[in-house]
Amino acid sequence: MAAEKHGRVGLARALSKLGFCSRSQAFAIIRSGRVRVNGSLTRNPESPVRLGKDRLEVDGETIVSAEFVYLAMNKPRGIVTTASDEKGRGTVYDCLPENLPWVGPVGRLDKASEGLLLLTNDSEWGAKILAPETHLKKTYHAQVDRVAEDELLAAIVRGVSAKGDLLRAQRARLIRQGTKNSWIEIVLDEGKNRQIRRILEGLGVEVLRLVRVAIGPLELGKLGKGDVRPLSLAERVAVDKAIQRRKQ
Repeated sequence: MAAEKHGRVGLARALSKLGFCSRSQAFAIIRSGRVRVNGSLTRNPESPVRLGKDRLEVDGETIVSAEFVYLAMNKPRGIVTTASDEKGRGTVYDCLPENLPWVGPVGRLDKASEGLLLLTNDSEWGAKILAPETHLKKTYHAQVDRVAEDELLAAIVRGVSAKGDLLRAQRARLIRQGTKNSWIEIVLDEGKNRQIRRILEGLGVEVLRLVRVAIGPLELGKLGKGDVRPLSLAERVAVDKAIQRRKQ
């Protein structure tokens, strides 16, 4: 932190801030000996550099700040939120158009889940959305294997204990129901791993489908499955304002 106050950041973070790759990818690239700083090879991802002053090269190419890209995707069910998969499964990157700069997902949706996923190469913006202190709301629609009574909705908000974690929703309401199943809207203001599935599993409820329909003020809307669109400036400003309100 002290180094960053004086205009220096760690090398891995610098590559991420420039929009070249994710921070974890930068660690691997640096340690493999592909990065030079002012002409000198370095394998230390934490080596301090001065953004805008030091010359950073990867595989002999000078890295400059990329134009920031902000995307919304309707992630289909059955693909994973990674750049590659050791099991050969489809990934969200298969849905992206060609000739984009590197972008990374802002958070994750598990393989069986679908809906709104943000991707960007603006790592600072993505980190603000994910920061625990912002409590930016995420809204989901869950289809469950039963008629949802008021007691179930109340139990989702009360929460369940799982491996020392109290998992709970901020709000839960019935959207519609049939004779054997229901759709519930569930709002979270924290982002624990597989939180909704773990809550409902703890209550003995099976999740048939799980769709994220909103992140803060951003809504999935009518975006088709597997489709991607850029966020408008107004949408990005709305997210920033929501983050600031939640911090206060």
